[in-house]
Amino acid sequence: MQTIYIFGTRKGLAQIDFHATTGRFYAVFCNEKLGNYHSPEQAAADLAHGYTFSHSSGIDLTILGIPEDLEDWERISYDK
Repeated sequence: MQTIYIFGTRKGLAQIDFHATTGRFYAVFCNEKLGNYHSPEQAAADLAHGYTFSHSSGIDLTILGIPEDLEDWERISYDK
């Protein structure tokens, strides 16, 4: 079972994806990986505060209202 977290913003979709092959969580915005983390909580915090790699569009993630708390994200589980 794989779990991802998603949060829709006015400029696109923020995601936290888990990759079983690496055992890491990836912070993603508009399908672009912006960093990898040991926990989904750290990925969410870094997306919320703009502590990830910059998105190629140059958008400032901190103005999008991405929440730090995973309780505010939608959690999706699926079989892989």
